[in-house]
Amino acid sequence: MQEGTAIVVSPLIALMKNQVDAIRGLSNEDGIAHVLNSSLNKTEIKRVKEDITSGVTKLLYVAPESLTKEENVEFLRTVKISFMAIDEAHCISEWGHDFRPEYRNLRHIIGRIGDDIPIIGLTATATPKVQEDIIKNLGISGATTFKASFNRPNLFYEVRPKTKTVDVDIIRFIKQNEGKSGIVYCLSRKRVEELAQVLQVNGVKAVPYHAGLDAKTRSSHQDMFLMEDVDVVVATIAFGMGIDKPDVRFVIHHDIPKSIESYYQETGRAGRDGAKATV
Repeated sequence: MQEGTAIVVSPLIALMKNQVDAIRGLSNEDGIAHVLNSSLNKTEIKRVKEDITSGVTKLLYVAPESLTKEENVEFLRTVKISFMAIDEAHCISEWGHDFRPEYRNLRHIIGRIGDDIPIIGLTATATPKVQEDIIKNLGISGATTFKASFNRPNLFYEVRPKTKTVDVDIIRFIKQNEGKSGIVYCLSRKRVEELAQVLQVNGVKAVPYHAGLDAKTRSSHQDMFLMEDVDVVVATIAFGMGIDKPDVRFVIHHDIPKSIESYYQETGRAGRDGAKATV
């Protein structure tokens, strides 16, 4: 294992928590992976920094907003950084489907933390133009690019007419797949809440997930889904980027996604275990 702590820049608290929990499940030491974001209190932040300083922590997940805080930059300058990984790197690009301005400042911040820190950018959805933008903005012009196929042969893509009884159609489909995990995407928070309630009333174990819910509720609903206390999450795009639940058997789009990249990203939640899934 490399000396020092690797920093993983990640755009969503839910995504960070999901990945840190998975890593801790593979280790006897909880401190091997930590998050550093706005969800932590002062005591928790102190513990994170102590584990990093002592060399226990090998992976630190940070939000870009947290990485740019002066106190965090100064702290990270004092410790050994093994490498910097930019997850969901398409967020850097103005040409990407999920552009986030705070990602554009990462190269400058990394330079302040240390010289010659190795950098890797990771994404499942990057057009050639987005790839060029990532390389340019991270200042890694000599980087080697690794590409994999977009083809997911285990996914069955199905298009259905959206009828006036769309809620009934969704309920029927879910009940035909009773006990299986699935995600239903809607464009608006209001529709998420309405549909989640309709599913609950009709005997489906479902919870809503969107950015309008407080962090504690979002975290609770995510855990309920991952631990299979509920079968279905009804969500906006706030849920899904990087969420690693291998046995999602279906993804339903109540509304047309904003872009083809968004559609690929969201349907990519299904069938990560390699078994057949419907999207």
